[in-house]
Amino acid sequence: MKVSGRTAASIAASLEQHLHAGRRGAGDALPTVRDLAATLNVSPATVAAAYKMLRARGLVAGRGRRGTRVAAAPTAHVQVPSRPLPVGVVDLATGNPDAALLPLVGRALHAIEHEVRLYGERAERGGLVAFASAEFEADGIPARAVAVLSGAMDAIERVLREHLRPGDGVALEDPSFPGVTDLVAASGYAAMPFTMDHDGPFPAALHAAIARGCRAVIVTPRAQNPTGAALSAGRAVELKRALRGFPDVLLIENDYAAPVAGAPFRTLRDDSRGRWVVIRSTSKFLGPDLRVALVAGDDLTITRVRGRHALGARWVSHILQQLTLALWSDPSSGRLLARAGEIYTQRRVAALAALREHGIDTRAASGFNLWIPVRDEAHVVQAMAERGWAVAAGQRFRIRSEPGIRVTISTLPPADAGRLAGDLASALRPARAVSA
Repeated sequence: MKVSGRTAASIAASLEQHLHAGRRGAGDALPTVRDLAATLNVSPATVAAAYKMLRARGLVAGRGRRGTRVAAAPTAHVQVPSRPLPVGVVDLATGNPDAALLPLVGRALHAIEHEVRLYGERAERGGLVAFASAEFEADGIPARAVAVLSGAMDAIERVLREHLRPGDGVALEDPSFPGVTDLVAASGYAAMPFTMDHDGPFPAALHAAIARGCRAVIVTPRAQNPTGAALSAGRAVELKRALRGFPDVLLIENDYAAPVAGAPFRTLRDDSRGRWVVIRSTSKFLGPDLRVALVAGDDLTITRVRGRHALGARWVSHILQQLTLALWSDPSSGRLLARAGEIYTQRRVAALAALREHGIDTRAASGFNLWIPVRDEAHVVQAMAERGWAVAAGQRFRIRSEPGIRVTISTLPPADAGRLAGDLASALRPARAVSA
């Protein structure tokens, strides 16, 4: 690896090009500061500054006496269009909601205002904020301060940036949604995983992760992706108790599936927590193309997020805000969302029952994803594809947890659950090691 440059910025840029080109893999060591300084004939301080820039971008990590090494996720995974599935293969891998259960936007588009919006007008639509605030308050979430952002990932990134700096630790569910783990790594934060079951995070595991020096924790209170976990009442009480020892840690609750989650909302915040947000994206129940999220939080956090947002993106499209309000607040949409939640629950319950009949005792309390522990992910994914099912390998979801596959049952009719379970049981026979 031939590195060039005379300044910290140019050295960092040269190293980054090599990393993007794949000339160093995850865990590989970079030259020591002294060695690279000698090679480039620059001061060690210049090389140290270059490495600091790479750490801030999440490309490398300091390993103490082991030196500086390439981070496990040196670049965020760019989502590319997936290849069309072979004819006859059922898609249980993509993770989409059922398009047939999403509200139709045509009538709502005709109903929204058509006047031109100009610079200098209020960034947030008052009607949308008022409606979302009422939804938050109904679930016991103070909604004095609410921001409108472009989806859950945008909200998580902005909230973290207002409180954390590169190198800070973030406690994450394990397994977790890949978008979150990629975001944390690409932002230069250190992921501190904690284990969980179908009732949510284990209190001792969460406490241990935060005690390692985390500045923030991200929890999915229901419809956790990929496991389908939802906080039980007892577990929520235990977790609140575990969190009370860390009142200054930022709490982010990502309630992305709210009205279609199929489980009640239980928060981990209480009045002792100074910094917190609850995020509700509309993507899973109004459609992925509606990149809108409503964020309730403490006054300081929301003020900071709004201020930074005003400097860059400025505002979320008023057309999208109006459309979100029209769809979310319409009584017919409300009935459709309630029905969608019931259908997802029926499909999840049917799939779980069929799996149990075939000796696969996995659990999921909400949402439309199931997590099946396996020994060999690649083998099971291929075996299922040969039987006409596309399922997702668990590698992209795991930090330190054991292998598994994610099965999305959002479009799986209960009548087909038995066939899926039978095929999965057959695929697992040579590879299965543990049950959920």
